[in-house]
Amino acid sequence: MLNSAENNIGYRQWGLSSPKCVFLLVHGLGAHAGRWEALGDFFLNNGISSYAIELGDFTRKGSAEKIAALYDIILKNDPSKKIFIIGESMGAVVSFLLAADRPELFAGIVCLSPAFASRYRPALSDAFGIFAHLLYDKNKQFKLPFNSAMCTRDAEYIKNMDRDPREYRTVPARLILEILRMQFAAKNLGNNFRVPVLFLVSGEDKIVDPAAAEAIFSALKVKDKTFMEFPEMYHSLSIEVGKESVFEEILKWVERRI
Repeated sequence: MLNSAENNIGYRQWGLSSPKCVFLLVHGLGAHAGRWEALGDFFLNNGISSYAIELGDFTRKGSAEKIAALYDIILKNDPSKKIFIIGESMGAVVSFLLAADRPELFAGIVCLSPAFASRYRPALSDAFGIFAHLLYDKNKQFKLPFNSAMCTRDAEYIKNMDRDPREYRTVPARLILEILRMQFAAKNLGNNFRVPVLFLVSGEDKIVDPAAAEAIFSALKVKDKTFMEFPEMYHSLSIEVGKESVFEEILKWVERRI
């Protein structure tokens, strides 16, 4: 169900009265909290509660504020439980930066197909057009360089995505610059990152470059770190064909830390 907190943040909840631990879920750019349906149900059946933030603002500051507000709600509902943050795609980058800034908040972080670098390389004219609009029309909308079929091989889910009004494929110029800033910031956190981390990447990612995730993972100095690849999967591991194998790996990783 969609809940609304006092400060007007939206979120989905899959709740238990006494869970093993709690997940805070952060969706990717172009997505929404409903994308976590399968994951929320899976972990509910395995004794874990989940709260999925509905991010309208993908800036670093705006995202952090909304996630912090949801974190406070989780603490109120389950004050004695460990909280793990799970982010997908750009949501993984947002989560990664927040975990670096506030390591005391989370017992661990799971990054699904983290968008540390895009596979899309804009033509020089397109790049110039984006940055020119930063000077005189920061809210000019630009099309995101992916479609539903690049997210998953699940044909039925692709149809649902294409008719779902919550799925969006344009962003303002100002957000493109903010995304580049966040991606750059993530590359320089290796020495300071202290939260147990699990990176899960797709071997057939059509949207982001898994090599960038591997490079950032290799630079992390934290001892408790794990990297896994799912060779045949597309970008959105939470909705992909075979997603249950991804969920099983997350479950095993989390249970060793609670």
